[in-house]
Amino acid sequence: MRQLFLILVATISFLFSQAQTNIQVFYRVPFFGGYGAYVNSPAPPAGIIRHRNDLNARKLTDAEIADIGSKLSMRVSILAACDNYDRIGNVNLALVPKDSTRYVPAQVARIELGRYITPFMDKNKSPNTVEYNYQIDHVAQLLKDSTLNALYNFWIELELFGVESAAQQQVAGCAGRKDVFYGTLEFFSEDTLAIQNNTVLIPMSMKKNLNNYQASATDTVGKTIRTLSFHVDDSLSDAAFFLITSNHGANSGGEEYNRRNHFVYFNDTLKLTYKPGRTSCEPFRVYNTQANGIYGTTPRSDAQWQSFSNWCPGDVIDTRRIDLGSLDTGMHQFRIEVPDARFVNREGYIPLSVYLLGKTSGMIDIPADTTNPIDTSIVPGPVDPMPNQALVYPNPASQFVHVRQTGNFSVCVYHAQGGLIFRKENLQNNYTMNVSGYSPGIYLIKVIHGSHEMTKRLVIAR
Repeated sequence: MRQLFLILVATISFLFSQAQTNIQVFYRVPFFGGYGAYVNSPAPPAGIIRHRNDLNARKLTDAEIADIGSKLSMRVSILAACDNYDRIGNVNLALVPKDSTRYVPAQVARIELGRYITPFMDKNKSPNTVEYNYQIDHVAQLLKDSTLNALYNFWIELELFGVESAAQQQVAGCAGRKDVFYGTLEFFSEDTLAIQNNTVLIPMSMKKNLNNYQASATDTVGKTIRTLSFHVDDSLSDAAFFLITSNHGANSGGEEYNRRNHFVYFNDTLKLTYKPGRTSCEPFRVYNTQANGIYGTTPRSDAQWQSFSNWCPGDVIDTRRIDLGSLDTGMHQFRIEVPDARFVNREGYIPLSVYLLGKTSGMIDIPADTTNPIDTSIVPGPVDPMPNQALVYPNPASQFVHVRQTGNFSVCVYHAQGGLIFRKENLQNNYTMNVSGYSPGIYLIKVIHGSHEMTKRLVIAR
């Protein structure tokens, strides 16, 4: 049995090391206070445009695009500097006319690939870095399309709005500083993917505000509703919306603290109903090293989190995939409604991003772990495990591995040769372990709960 385990580990390690391509788009690129004057110095690294203090961009090279296979994941790592509050950030794809060396973001087509919220971080405390992981296989088909490549250069944008004023007063070493965060963005790709010639992209909304009190943010003032019409030039064999929303408004009674049902319609047919929010934000407490009123000083129950939390500081915001199937040529409509939203004192907003991706022949790739073709969260995150099964994530991991399990349980970690290197007993509900000191490789994690029940997971440490 031990020999079989070693063969399995060696095989997976070999395949992983041989098949995966790593594209580092940004490495610790700085962000500066979003309300301050544009920061010229230090200048951004070569090849990177600092459009604004909160927006950096870099063009993907032809060689990088050629290396992208059918499986594509994305990892964002945010290093704390001099902003100790929770902030919204995102990754975007800009389609820039071919051979342009610069562009104005508002003047080109852009889509949002992923959104995240930073934790409350004190840069002097550990951990001072948080990671966000996304599975974006569908984007690989877009990047490999020959028609789109002939018309556009693909620029990746990393966006993160920060404010330095509080940290200048509250965080040691931040007096007078303007840098708020440092961001790293990487793509990981596996397998191969031939050049495509059948991909259709229709950008529809890029972080446009949705609320009920601005004529520019709703179809009808007094209602939270937005209708977007679009034209399909060629009939599609397969199509899907990719939707990102998050509710903001930290005022008393604000939309951040009230979970609302969201309804999505396609051509007046209801396609998706969802209510944002995790079962619990406790798995992200470890990243919130600055005292704050969201996490408080003691763990909260699942019911407490669900009573007010639309999202977790330190977590991703879900990307929802809404499959439409085949689509005829002509005009169509996307509509989203949040009828219970209040926007007390005319405050708050819902940044709405949505685009349609389609195929004139064939199908859009669906990640292997997709279980619901209508409401698919493309990004991994903390979800309730199946009965007697623990959730162990992220994988691969470079700093922390989270174990989500109810009741009393134990965790054991074994190295590739089968030897026990770590054991922790009498744990309750959730546990986070630091693997940053582990040598790169594959480890077996056993989660023992009850007298006989056991979950086994092979986890890759970078």
